[in-house]
Amino acid sequence: MATKLWEKNYEMTSEIERFTVGRDREMDLYLAKYDVLGSMAHITMLESIGLLTSDELTALLAALRTIYHEAEEGRFMIEDGVEDVHSQVELLLTKNLGEMGKKIHSGRSRNDQVLVDLKLFTRDALRGVVENVKTLFDELIQKSEQYKDVLMPGYTHLQVAMPSSFGLWFGAHAESLCDDMLFLQAAWRMTNRNPLGSAAGYGSSFPLNRQMTTDLLGFDSMDYNVVYAQMGRGKTERNVAFALASVAGTIAKLAFDACLFNSQNFGFVRLPKECTTGSSIMPHKKNPDVFELIRAKANKLQALPQQVVLIMNNLPTGYFRDLQIIKEVFLPAFDELNDCLQMAAYIINRIEVNPDILDNPMYDPIFSVEEVNRLAASGVPFRDAYKQVGLKIEAGKFVPDKNIAHTHEGSIGNLCNDRISALMDSLFAEFHFDRVEQAIEKLKGR
Repeated sequence: MATKLWEKNYEMTSEIERFTVGRDREMDLYLAKYDVLGSMAHITMLESIGLLTSDELTALLAALRTIYHEAEEGRFMIEDGVEDVHSQVELLLTKNLGEMGKKIHSGRSRNDQVLVDLKLFTRDALRGVVENVKTLFDELIQKSEQYKDVLMPGYTHLQVAMPSSFGLWFGAHAESLCDDMLFLQAAWRMTNRNPLGSAAGYGSSFPLNRQMTTDLLGFDSMDYNVVYAQMGRGKTERNVAFALASVAGTIAKLAFDACLFNSQNFGFVRLPKECTTGSSIMPHKKNPDVFELIRAKANKLQALPQQVVLIMNNLPTGYFRDLQIIKEVFLPAFDELNDCLQMAAYIINRIEVNPDILDNPMYDPIFSVEEVNRLAASGVPFRDAYKQVGLKIEAGKFVPDKNIAHTHEGSIGNLCNDRISALMDSLFAEFHFDRVEQAIEKLKGR
């Protein structure tokens, strides 16, 4: 059995070790390359304050680059008996470089090591979500423009209500993603702060240069107070989870609408055939399975903040092993959300719209408000106009005028898609992914 970083003169039983380690080795594979990056920055700083020689730094960085490439290519493994990713990296360095490999832990704890791993992972994972949100947004805006003149019924209480359009429907989900992007931006900014150097949450007697590791890792700033840096464990995941849940809420509603509109009773849209499945007994069926799975996965993701809260919310200041469990629900969530976003963008790109929905006379009453407003504009008191039109509908004598000419901002005739797109573009640009990328590439190439 491999030696543990904290091991003294006693051993755990195998059952206790199984219980306490849990799924941590599996989860730590998500963090492997980020653990290496954090170590590269940390030892570069250690050399600058005299805790490593220049030759030691050169040798350690070369070995860490090799481990980084293994992790990036999916070849990094945590050996049996090795507790976590931090131990595995240090073990590999010690095997290759001898006692020198043990020096990388000076001035830090596994507490701030996992904190920086999680920050780096989350920052990278958020970038993937942001880019996929932008892709889905672009597809929705394109479809909104393409079908801006195709009318459809709008609903309240699942009753036909007033005229809408596919331009409005697609564009509404696009603008919803703008608000979700605000949540993602807040999550990114809270994530993009450096906890490294806080050690176990109480700092170090070594003269650490925390600004140096902040710059090397491309963080905007650091979590300054070392106690607060440790308090960020769980809080960061919770806040990011709320941002992911906001995105998930938008795509869940989109998926529900699309499933409804695809049904024969509506017939508003036709989903791409490869995103539907048949029935084992009914040859006519084309079930919207992909959107149904998106809906279910997105609804599950909306529970993520509550899962994190219930694990960490009643803990006092400091580190506790409870926090390990958050990784199990948090780390895989990004892959699941990205899958949903990519599938949704695929479907929206290929969805077909029925341009003749309103030919069906069952939808004639949706134009009643248009007629009431026309009468009111001609001088009839609104309540009298409302009653006149209502009586015509009840008598079966209402003949709708289907020429719609709304002009105010955000309406059928004035979608404001250019303004919505400008809002999304400005939000996307404020992430400054290029700054982080440049810092990390420079660190890897040192």
